Amino acid sequence: MPPLTPFHIAFPVDHLGAARRFYGEVLGCPEGRSSEAWIDFDLYGHQIVAHRVERQAQSADHNPVDGHQVPVPHFGVVLTMAQFDALAARLRAAGVTFGIEPYVRFKGQTGEQATMFFSDPAGNALEFKAFADMSQLFAR
Repeated sequence: MPPLTPFHIAFPVDHLGAARRFYGEVLGCPEGRSSEAWIDFDLYGHQIVAHRVERQAQSADHNPVDGHQVPVPHFGVVLTMAQFDALAARLRAAGVTFGIEPYVRFKGQTGEQATMFFSDPAGNALEFKAFADMSQLFAR
């Protein structure tokens, strides 16, 4: 597998102050450039950009995965197990409500992974996961 390079994702938020608090303070993402309409954040070395938009309520779709209803769309980062556990503790301490509590899915199967889902204040779904064996990331 070639070395990973940072990804970039831009996503809508309805309030930049709430996004700044959530991504900056709760998730601990360093802030990069910003304007009155957007904020760059460093999410574990990846560039994510919260864009303020006027948006209508949208209904989330879900797909069944391992007995849970996974929100679609969602984004996040694959972490080490230590990073995953630290982030889960940080989120709990901040009072974040999980859509899917941290747990290990596909236990004993190919692709076994720790995963958790939660949403930002604008309703964007995030999933963070970790593999004890990173070679399982794309295993079939």
